[in-house]
Amino acid sequence: MSADERFSGAALLKRLRRSRGWSLADTARALIDVAAQLGQPFDITVGSVQRTVARWESSTGPVQPSDRYQLLLAHLYGRDSGGRASFGPGSDFAVLLEALAHFGVSTQRMDELRALLVRTVTDSGVELLALLGPSTQASLSAALADPSRLDEELLVDMGASVAHVNGQVGSVPFVRLQLLLAPVVESCRRLLNMPIPDALIPNLQLISTQAYTLAGRIAFETRDDVTSRALYLAATDVAGNLGVPWRRAVVHMSHALVTLYSKPGLEAAKALIDAAVRDARLGESITVRARAHALQAEVAARTGAVKQARAALALAWYDLDQDRTDDPALSSFSPAHLRGFEGVTSLFVGDASEAHDYFAHSAQALNAPREQVQRAIVAADQALARIRLGDPRSAAELLHGCIDAASQTGGRVALIRLRRARQDLRPWRREAFVADLDDHLIDSLGR
Repeated sequence: MSADERFSGAALLKRLRRSRGWSLADTARALIDVAAQLGQPFDITVGSVQRTVARWESSTGPVQPSDRYQLLLAHLYGRDSGGRASFGPGSDFAVLLEALAHFGVSTQRMDELRALLVRTVTDSGVELLALLGPSTQASLSAALADPSRLDEELLVDMGASVAHVNGQVGSVPFVRLQLLLAPVVESCRRLLNMPIPDALIPNLQLISTQAYTLAGRIAFETRDDVTSRALYLAATDVAGNLGVPWRRAVVHMSHALVTLYSKPGLEAAKALIDAAVRDARLGESITVRARAHALQAEVAARTGAVKQARAALALAWYDLDQDRTDDPALSSFSPAHLRGFEGVTSLFVGDASEAHDYFAHSAQALNAPREQVQRAIVAADQALARIRLGDPRSAAELLHGCIDAASQTGGRVALIRLRRARQDLRPWRREAFVADLDDHLIDSLGR
């Protein structure tokens, strides 16, 4: 972090303060009020806080706000001057994050602040347009009234809003994410049926595909399978018009995963995965192709088809080992994810010890907030492997962490895998460690 960057951060903080018409003392009083509302009252004077604010904005040697002040600033600027929650593109909160980035605050820390704001807003009564940003809200309302007013900038903001919601998976319960995504999904549905400028249609179709796919997954997680299926079908239709096969492959794969856990049998999920493989092979994303082959391996393993499962895994590794520098979906699938699929394959058609090691390596690598749901799934499978290896006590210990993750996110797949592992613990149901696990399940999940 250079001195110039710190000065840029200081200038942004000063601009934020002045945009509210606040003096240094006004800002100090506002921060003290926020601290009191959060149950963290200051035991120092307005003058002391004012001097701290001045140090952030110093034109000679600005200092980074401490963690505590970052939290207070997030709550302060997470609402506009009228008191409405607003932390989408163009909001004061977005400017605050830009300022903190100049000061050298980590991306992880800023993600934590954003997730905290989302939780706070939805705890207190969700404000559905909070992620759209102030200017986007007005522009979207105008475009819905007159589609000729839709422009590229508004579409970029809508896409960013979908990305923001997607980024909160694992940090915010799915029931809240569903509400936050709802205005974008509805806006896409309406705009797709309106006479918008031809040049904007491809971008709108792309954003709609992403919004519908994410909404379909979230609807599944909240146990609304009818809505989930309708959203996935809509996403498939729109993606088919893009002329970008790998995009439709992504929709098929997400749909296949929820189908695997919401519909009896494997045929429906297998059909979607096979369609994903066909599209992925025609597309330009090697990463998406690797993921499609990994899913193909899991379904083959579940049916006991050893050779097909091993062959699909080999293809997935072959894909990941290629040069993917320019891959348009590079971050969507990693070796850590693939090791989880190797573990599932070994669990069904291989060695439990081998499966356990795959799961352990995968869980260790899945450490980003966005990967918490996947990590819980992998850990539940790892516990299942421990049970099959004759170590039920350590399996139960591992499942306690899965319960906490499932409780926090409401993840449906994690809960399904957790239940399966608990069923395998039945021979030890009279043991104290199983009773403790059941108590934790009831306390956290009510079951």
